[in-house]
Amino acid sequence: MTELDVAELQRRLAAFAAARDWGQYHTPKNLASALSVEASELVEIFQWLTPEQSARIMDEPEAAHRVADEVADVLAYLLQFCEVLGIDPLQALAAKLDRNKKRFPVPSPPEPQDRHSSE
Repeated sequence: MTELDVAELQRRLAAFAAARDWGQYHTPKNLASALSVEASELVEIFQWLTPEQSARIMDEPEAAHRVADEVADVLAYLLQFCEVLGIDPLQALAAKLDRNKKRFPVPSPPEPQDRHSSE
């Protein structure tokens, strides 16, 4: 399997849309809406599953195919959204991870209690 990069996928998505004259519909608002719809379709697959069933969903070929298709749809709309707005999604994620690292530091282990202090 060859490794694809984000820019190549964005080029392929843009070419696909351009060949169908869909660019006129690919506004930030429309792409954000489409992204939300596709994410909801992914959620729908899991809606009534137990936590155990959801953890094993990829063991069922038909369900696994549906999940993979919805993941692809979500990613496609996210990449198109980023392309239209000039956002580098990998850079945005890296920056967010850095901010979250500062916002949510790893808790320090509790101080050991002096066993003799209660005597």
